[in-house]
Amino acid sequence: MKVLVVGSGGREHTLVWKIAQSKLADKVYCAPGNGGISELAECVDIKADDIDGLLEFAKTEGIGLTVVGPEVPLSLGIVDCFEENGMRIFGPCRKGAMLESSKAFSKDFMIRNKIPTAAYKVYYEAEKAKAGLDDFGFPVVIKADGLAAGKGVIIAQNREEAISAIDDMLMVRKFGEAGSKIVIEEFLVGKEASILAFVDGKTAVPMVSAQDYKRALDNDEGLNTGGMGAVSPAFYYDEKTAAVVERDIIRRTVDALKAEGICYKGVLYFGIMITEKGPKVLEYNARFGDPETEVVLLRLESDLVEIMNSVIDEKLEAQKIQWKDEQAVCVVMASGGYPEHYEKGYEIKGLDEAAEIDGVTVFHAGTKKASGKTVTAGGRVLVISAAAKNYKEARDKAYSAISSIAFEKAHYRKDIGKKD
Repeated sequence: MKVLVVGSGGREHTLVWKIAQSKLADKVYCAPGNGGISELAECVDIKADDIDGLLEFAKTEGIGLTVVGPEVPLSLGIVDCFEENGMRIFGPCRKGAMLESSKAFSKDFMIRNKIPTAAYKVYYEAEKAKAGLDDFGFPVVIKADGLAAGKGVIIAQNREEAISAIDDMLMVRKFGEAGSKIVIEEFLVGKEASILAFVDGKTAVPMVSAQDYKRALDNDEGLNTGGMGAVSPAFYYDEKTAAVVERDIIRRTVDALKAEGICYKGVLYFGIMITEKGPKVLEYNARFGDPETEVVLLRLESDLVEIMNSVIDEKLEAQKIQWKDEQAVCVVMASGGYPEHYEKGYEIKGLDEAAEIDGVTVFHAGTKKASGKTVTAGGRVLVISAAAKNYKEARDKAYSAISSIAFEKAHYRKDIGKKD
């Protein structure tokens, strides 16, 4: 079977890496791919949001399975388009993807279906939003409604920060149309966990848990990013909590989607806050998380293509999914200045030396090949992943690999994998 992976980041490199191991995958393509992906798959110069171009390529090449990595093509309806044309594709339909593409939609969905989450209100006008701050107190969470590459969430510590965030979104339109309306919600206190689940429309099978690090700087300081690292399993996600999440959140979500006429197939990501009053949903994502994928799939023993086929065919319940009894840590090496302004085009050295460390896998997030060299081409550049018998050993391996890698203005957190 020929497999096409859509996307160009660290998540997509991880998907390509795992799919290439499948006995069912004869050839893997990636559109558009990146410098690291090009060593495992044939990269195709088609953008992830060019739905017509991707469909034409899939038809022409006889692609047997298309796997969608990022949220944008899902929100544009790539799955609906491919299915209408008789093509097999892994990911949720456009309606299902609205759980991620609209914060207001997802919050309304949760409240309507009694899925535990933070209190919230939706605003279209800046002055009304500012007046509404009195209903929440501080800190308070302010979210752009639409897709903002993981950067549209601001945790405002005081009124001044909150007003600035509201103005940036609704007045300045910092996030474009994604911020044409905003969600203001209660700040939840607790421990976070990321739970990804395979879903085939009726059955949900959770993967091993993960925990990501959103802030740019050590000690969870600095701006929100798309993610600066992750661990698996999550530090505070015990069996008792998992049972509650599966019953009250995952099962309830899948049943509600089905009841509302949304046949959700693919991966559903649950951002969870474990509070004193029990686990609550922070957000949904309609795809594999990034960088959670870079630790979760490192621990997957089963054939990923087999699992994806069982999801498409609504036979997930019969699928036996095996996981390695290991702990994994990944650290993102980013361009200096990320998530705001940063420069590209710097040569990356030491990749081969890093990859030789036992238990380490280097996934490329923002790289490209230029004149025979690998150079930086994005904000998040590399994701250094390692698995071992415990967090400390995995962490030591990851940071040892990082010490072998060098590029101009490289930035990474030094505290990934440390239990707080």
